[in-house]
Amino acid sequence: MWAELLPVGRSASSGGYRRFAWNSADAECRAWFEQQARSRGLTYELDRNGNQWAWLGDPKGEGAIVTGSHLDSVPDGGAFDGPLGVVSSFAALDELRGRGAEFDKPLAIVNFGDEEGARFGVACIGSRLTSGVLGREAAYELRDADGLRLPDAMEKAGYDPTALGADEERLSRIGAFVELHVEQGRYLTEGQPVGVASAIWPHGRWRFDFHGEANHAGTTRIEDRRDPMLTFANTVLAARKKARLAGALATFGKVAVEPNGTNAIASLVRGWLDSRAADEATLTSLVTEIEQAAAERGGRDGVRVELTRESYTPVVDFDGPLRDRLAKLLDAPVLPTGAGHDAGILASVIPTAMLFVRNPTGVSHSPAEHAEEADCLAGVTALADVLEDLACH
Repeated sequence: MWAELLPVGRSASSGGYRRFAWNSADAECRAWFEQQARSRGLTYELDRNGNQWAWLGDPKGEGAIVTGSHLDSVPDGGAFDGPLGVVSSFAALDELRGRGAEFDKPLAIVNFGDEEGARFGVACIGSRLTSGVLGREAAYELRDADGLRLPDAMEKAGYDPTALGADEERLSRIGAFVELHVEQGRYLTEGQPVGVASAIWPHGRWRFDFHGEANHAGTTRIEDRRDPMLTFANTVLAARKKARLAGALATFGKVAVEPNGTNAIASLVRGWLDSRAADEATLTSLVTEIEQAAAERGGRDGVRVELTRESYTPVVDFDGPLRDRLAKLLDAPVLPTGAGHDAGILASVIPTAMLFVRNPTGVSHSPAEHAEEADCLAGVTALADVLEDLACH
């Protein structure tokens, strides 16, 4: 399974992956998921939000145990973030069948769509829609870099976007969701190769628009310039400093410039801030301080600054009894994470837990992302143990 997925959407130049929602690489990943489901005799299903499901047992049954993750990527992302969870889910089912496990609850494997938000700017779109966190009207307004709306992209890819929206009936039949994921950090450097998540830091995405004045780079005096690039650059540095002082995280990882000419002073710079902290008060205070620093510098540069919050996820505490049950079952350490996941979105509506597989470098969202084969196999066994405990008698 791993070998089949490795070439899909991989860039020859960077070695990273460009599996964005509803593009050709995403279509290949989806076809792979459907093939894996049908080859195992599972019931394949596409829900109203484009998420893929593979069912063992009655899809309409109560108390279902669900596992899985996502198959899309960030721009030039690594091979493990998302796909490891999906591949491990199928492998765990294979292991349970090999054990002769007898299921007394329905079991499902899911591939949530557009988890990374690389194309439309909002993370976890599939699970946000399903849980009602993202409404249909708001989803219809999402556009990619080319101005194509989300529903139009879905329709172009052969999917029906007219039914997008909350899926309470489906969620009411799920007893628990367990997501396995490669670790994004280095807590598991020694000892156990598998850990259990305790919580997800609150996090969000904010767009800063720096409005200046376009002019000639070779003829405009320094004192006559209203250069938004200066304000943006100062804001990036301010964000780094203020995050460090707050014990939090702030990253400008995406920028767009107009008119984007080498010999032109920009008229507009858009910078996207990703910020995370251990608690919501710290995060709110940090973003406010960054906004104030941007406005103060903008005043000196003759640049107007606008801030738009594009997405936000509050602190997520995973279901306590389920978390403790898994940690005891696996004799595994419990650790927090600053990364968002579909499990974090679903945690507000169903009991949810996460397993992390050791990442020796801690690098993620990069082609250098890695997990050793032995640790991945340990993750499969751990997931199989968990599913057996939850779904079998």
